[in-house]
Amino acid sequence: MNQSVFENEHETLNDDDLQTVHKPNRRDFLKYSAGTAGSLCLGTLSTGCGGSSTQITGYPIDSNVQTTEERVLSFDWPATPGGLTPTELSQVSNYSKYGYGNYTYSSEKLEVVHRYEIMPNGYTNPSPVRLEKFAKFFTMTDIHITDKEAPNQLIYIQQYDPINGASVTSIYSPVMLYTTQVLDAAVQTVNALHAKTPFDFGISLGDTCNSTQYNELRWYIDVIDGKVIRPSSGDHLGASTNDYQKPFKAAGLNPDIAWYQALGNHDHFCIGSIPVDADPTLQIRQAYISNKVWCIGDVLKPNDTFPCIYDTTKSLKAATFYTGVLDGTSATGSIIDAGLAGAITQPVVAADANRRSLLRTEWIEEFFKTSTSPVGHGFNLVDKSLGSGFACYSFVPKSDIPLKVIVLDDTQSENDGSHDIHGHGFLDQTRWNWLQAELASGQANNQLMIIAAHVPIAVAAIGSEVEWWETVSPLSGTKDPNATMTNAVSLTDLVAVLQNTPNLLVWLAGHRHLNTVKAFTTSLTGGPPENGFWQVETSSLRDCPQQFRTFDIYLNSDYTVSIVTVNVDPAVAVGTPAETSRKYAIAAQQIVQNNALPNAENVTEAEDLNIPVDTMDPTRKQDGTADLTIKYGEVSGVPYCPSYNAELFKQLSPAMINVLKAQFPATT
Repeated sequence: MNQSVFENEHETLNDDDLQTVHKPNRRDFLKYSAGTAGSLCLGTLSTGCGGSSTQITGYPIDSNVQTTEERVLSFDWPATPGGLTPTELSQVSNYSKYGYGNYTYSSEKLEVVHRYEIMPNGYTNPSPVRLEKFAKFFTMTDIHITDKEAPNQLIYIQQYDPINGASVTSIYSPVMLYTTQVLDAAVQTVNALHAKTPFDFGISLGDTCNSTQYNELRWYIDVIDGKVIRPSSGDHLGASTNDYQKPFKAAGLNPDIAWYQALGNHDHFCIGSIPVDADPTLQIRQAYISNKVWCIGDVLKPNDTFPCIYDTTKSLKAATFYTGVLDGTSATGSIIDAGLAGAITQPVVAADANRRSLLRTEWIEEFFKTSTSPVGHGFNLVDKSLGSGFACYSFVPKSDIPLKVIVLDDTQSENDGSHDIHGHGFLDQTRWNWLQAELASGQANNQLMIIAAHVPIAVAAIGSEVEWWETVSPLSGTKDPNATMTNAVSLTDLVAVLQNTPNLLVWLAGHRHLNTVKAFTTSLTGGPPENGFWQVETSSLRDCPQQFRTFDIYLNSDYTVSIVTVNVDPAVAVGTPAETSRKYAIAAQQIVQNNALPNAENVTEAEDLNIPVDTMDPTRKQDGTADLTIKYGEVSGVPYCPSYNAELFKQLSPAMINVLKAQFPATT
């Protein structure tokens, strides 16, 4: 190895650990920032593939970095008829035959829509005068860094179960091959935008990992830190031949940008759905580091009597089929080691100790082992008296601006006792007490507030597995006898507290892989307009449209607040792995055609359960109608637009207006 290249290194790069390279210094960062024509060469290293040597380089992004306010991706919709069916999603080599994945940039722009639903009746402000910019930040979410060769995935279900599995691209999609490279491109895009107008901070809203694995989390953190990434595991097959397997040098986030982290369900549940240690007889923790490919039943097949309910424990014990892995030697990551248990011999893979599943406490601890700022990425601010694994905290981005960000863990608990899929919104009593105290403190201290959580509220249909969790038994209408823990607060009571906090501006979330904006109005309660707030969802970096969001918080001259939020496509360069992933993501959307523009009907109970459950949205009438405040972007000439930009106006209370007038007097 050419040691002169690493003159500032504290560790030695070797074949077994290509992720220990420290981030480049500031001089290197400027030299190799986004849009450079060349890539960073780190010398000639042995990669452990037949003794051959290769140069570890980075992947520059397109020098033309723009947001959706400036240009919009466009692809055919619907796709060409007669192509692949959803269960044929893995036939990647046939994508080009049907034109899947092709895209262009439209000359039209995605409008930033002015939204006034939570404002007093009749309020409009088409050209607001800015008195002060309170904050500029970005959100990324649902990156799902994936160890594609792990032996305990659910890959085969996507083609095995045409009814329940075919549409679930979260268990299989060819984008699984390139998750680290897409994150690297997104980070470089952030850097390029930061060079134009600096960000104050960034927040990752959870699901850093696909299945709470150590190597997945380290790849995630190390991409942001700007280290060398070796995105393969086990025998590292294909690491010298296939672009998605090759080691590469991540650019790293600009060291001037502080980034904070929230917890997602995939960060502490197996495949985001199953508590790893809830049933020791399942030996899920052992399956991570085993050399044997999982043999299980269909965890996506719901209960025959109650179609909204799943019993993952029962399904995992049914040795029906081997779930498969992706073949690192295949140019398109073919599925191997999958099939019915009676039809093939028990497949094995190379075991890897770095695939180990992380406890919640271990996942948090890794954020103290980074070279970017701040130390702990927010978890250093956690109140340790609230117990190990507590993952909620708050921070003030600027000491001279009355704005507080509340980072909330609203994922289910590992010990809640539920056998259902663990993708619901949930607060235990400790977290609920903490949130109420944070809201009350912010209100008393005259701070405007943002809640950043993984799971959104009041937008997901009952029975969708991503709505607010209930412990009502479908059999008896009473509390689920298996549940050891109930949700500490109903959605109705949660929203009531939020709406009694006039300084709350917005709830930020990921989880659903959508770009949805919703208004929580006070029309039903009859409260003052300042009790309304917004919710903004950010789509996944994994699936189409593979975007992140920027936010600008302004104080306007009339002492309203504007939240301007804009989607951003990573500026992937043609021919890079990240661009291949974009094509695969678009192809998957064209083939499976999941609804990226949903608006669920608001009901009080789920028809297929026929029992009372908590309302989907307590701020609207329970009359089966869709939410008129949920809208999606439209661009002339673009057949399908899963993005949405908006300026969201928020009325402040008279008391808060007086506080801000004193601190930020209007100029005459």
